[in-house]
Amino acid sequence: MEGAAAISKPPLHTLAFSRATAANRIFAAVYACAVLALLYHHALAALHSTTFLSFSLSLSFLLSDLILAFMWATNQCFRMGWVHRRVFPENLRKVVREEDFPAIDMFVCTADPFKEPPMSVVNTALSVMAYDYPAEKLSVYVSDDGGSDLTLFAFMEAAKFGSHWLPFCRRNNVVERCPEAYFASNYPQSNETKQIKEMYENMKQRVETVVDIGKVTDDYITTEQERQAFNKWTSDFTRYDHPTVIQVLSEIGKDRDITGQSMPNLIYVSRQKGRTSPHNFKAGALNVLLRVSAVMTNAPIILTVDCDMYSNDPQTPRRVLCYFFDTTISSKLGYIQFPQRFHGLNKNDIYACEFKRIFIKNSMALDGLAGPNYVGTGCFFSRCAFFGGPSSFVSPEIPELRPDHVVNKSVQAQSILALAHHVANCKYENQTNWGSKLGFKYGTVVEDFYTGFRLQCEGWKSVLCHPTRPAFLGDVPITLNDVLNQIKRWSVGFLEVAFSKYSPVTFGVRAMGPIMGLCYAHYAFWPIWSIPLTIYAFLPQLALLKGVSIFPKVSDTWFLLHVFLFLGAYIPDCVDCILFEGTFQSWWNEQRMWMLKGVTSFPFALVEFLTKCLGIATHGFNVTSKVLDDEQSKRYDQGTFEFRVQSPMFVSLSTAAIVNLVAFFGGVIEVLRGGDFDGLFVQMFVAGFVVVNCWPIYEAMLFRTDKGRMPTKTTLISTFLAWVLYTTASHIP
Repeated sequence: MEGAAAISKPPLHTLAFSRATAANRIFAAVYACAVLALLYHHALAALHSTTFLSFSLSLSFLLSDLILAFMWATNQCFRMGWVHRRVFPENLRKVVREEDFPAIDMFVCTADPFKEPPMSVVNTALSVMAYDYPAEKLSVYVSDDGGSDLTLFAFMEAAKFGSHWLPFCRRNNVVERCPEAYFASNYPQSNETKQIKEMYENMKQRVETVVDIGKVTDDYITTEQERQAFNKWTSDFTRYDHPTVIQVLSEIGKDRDITGQSMPNLIYVSRQKGRTSPHNFKAGALNVLLRVSAVMTNAPIILTVDCDMYSNDPQTPRRVLCYFFDTTISSKLGYIQFPQRFHGLNKNDIYACEFKRIFIKNSMALDGLAGPNYVGTGCFFSRCAFFGGPSSFVSPEIPELRPDHVVNKSVQAQSILALAHHVANCKYENQTNWGSKLGFKYGTVVEDFYTGFRLQCEGWKSVLCHPTRPAFLGDVPITLNDVLNQIKRWSVGFLEVAFSKYSPVTFGVRAMGPIMGLCYAHYAFWPIWSIPLTIYAFLPQLALLKGVSIFPKVSDTWFLLHVFLFLGAYIPDCVDCILFEGTFQSWWNEQRMWMLKGVTSFPFALVEFLTKCLGIATHGFNVTSKVLDDEQSKRYDQGTFEFRVQSPMFVSLSTAAIVNLVAFFGGVIEVLRGGDFDGLFVQMFVAGFVVVNCWPIYEAMLFRTDKGRMPTKTTLISTFLAWVLYTTASHIP
């Protein structure tokens, strides 16, 4: 790649800074002054308190606003330099010959055939196998961390179907090369498409039948080679304790499609596991793939993609080359990240699962600095990035793992397979640099975030490639419980990074500079949002029930400061959302989910992190289920919140909703009785604002009769807790 011709003409990519940057900086300076004034006001209130209650309340709001100020300041770092990039893959042929394109190793990861249906994984793998790219330069490695014969069977079927699907896509210039997505679209009708669809449906039926049975029976084994492969699943074989399984399902040059063209490599890998195996998280599986692929193919470019994030654009690898062939940046270019985009979102994204703020807006901002963070999928790496910094190469234990090693043997050669099994051993990494200086980094359940952070600390740069047509499309959770548990899992991982020796506020600031370090700190300290949000969800409301005023009166000058801070936080945020292809309703749902997470995912993550620090056992990594329930899907499409299960997080959420509802109407009654409306207005506004946001919760507790309503037990417990809080507050002098 380094020896490519200069690309000044024609251009392969361009970069332009956003014109909004100057306005963002001016507003940030003005808003910062207002924040300092508010903190000064809280400090004065604490110093002049005459009772213990007023002193405690002042300190509580000072603490909450200090945290809000910190999170606001770190968030402003994302607004310092948005950039917009464009790529011109049509110019590649003028710069480099197609036969000189680099090979690409593509990693598809799955962990549980019952939570991540094998057909979904198959569709993802087929979509990247069908890239508009020389097939003899593509290798797909499927990591099955569940060690399931069901997944292997699915990919044996996929290899057979792929020999028909890949030439079909080439002949018809198909854009949607994920079979499931293609046949769900308005595809052109012809005898050929009917035949290929029938083949796909037959494959799908065979795979889903085997999954329903729970094992691969003799009826589905057609060759002796397949029988030998499935014989590895003995009675002693479990998902937590099993030998390495590496099965080559198609090989470049040996296996050909129906037109005679070579098929890409398709290789199934299930790393060895023992009950005491370290690094059972996703990064461990990726590091095994990194080593196995180095032994078998050692392509200079690596794609990592989640099992449910299928390719939506066959031109994606060519877009990537527009950066890798730019010699002005390629020496320090560690990875190219595509935004996560999703299909199947309901009209206004009620659970705010699209995360445009993280995956697009903030990534565009980071792109103007050292580059976006790695988000775990849809990312093309330079293999060299996993072996130390751009100028500090860390040598692996054996020469076959070096990024410059040339593989000149068949992937099925006995020596190659023997070495591949050796480097996939669960004890291989003992006493090595893997996970610390080599490969994907360990130490947290958010290995993707941590890996990207550490790579950039080592000096690697990254680029955001955000084409108009999404490069990848994935599934989103469609129940509130799944969403909140996903956020809780991420939040625990972020805290593990925040309080590690590689904390962004210490190590990151020194290694990357203050702005990049604080950007990473914004994510790392995500869960501390729970402290101010919980305080504002309960304290003003309980004080309102007692008729105690704790905020400035409407007639007070300080009231205008609170108005400015509220509007200054919400209006720019709303404008940003709309500018990034959102709507007012989607922004409202996003800020509502932020509030809901503040009393659910975030505080539960803080508690779980603290218990882990104390050595108390907690839940490990849980795969989010991709299995869809028809009733749940229907309610999600209608924009109805799904509660259904009895979750502890729903208890805290419902308690907050009840307290705010009672406080708001209690405040209204107090005012009607002649209470101090001027002094209680802000508290009534805060409670009313929460009530409006909590409408789906009241609806689920009181009005709905479907299966997705709030469980009665949860409602009763929450009502009791709200009563306890009110009774306790009533007895405080």
